[in-house]
Amino acid sequence: MARKSKKQRNAEQRVRQQKVRETARECRRPSRDDIARTLLWQMIVTAEGRRNRTAFLDRLCDEIVAQLVLQGFDRRESEVVFDALADKYTSALPPFRIKRHLDRGPSAAEGQG
Repeated sequence: MARKSKKQRNAEQRVRQQKVRETARECRRPSRDDIARTLLWQMIVTAEGRRNRTAFLDRLCDEIVAQLVLQGFDRRESEVVFDALADKYTSALPPFRIKRHLDRGPSAAEGQG
């Protein structure tokens, strides 16, 4: 059996990946990025109530930026992005858009409580 061409393998991968996305949407399964975004927001909001808020956020920033630099990102640009998110996330209200594609029907309340 001959090996499939790269073009054919890529086309099949697109179909498989689309099915994965559709299944995740149907199951209302959050992505890794959804969880990471929510975790960062929660950590920043939690820092608001601390006496040592600035020290806590500085340490959090240092740890996150160090990992981003290891991945090849620019240190200063990473700090600028973190600081902008920290400023944006200072409100207790989640700054995230409602995921309209998740159709907030009756089963949306099942996971809450």
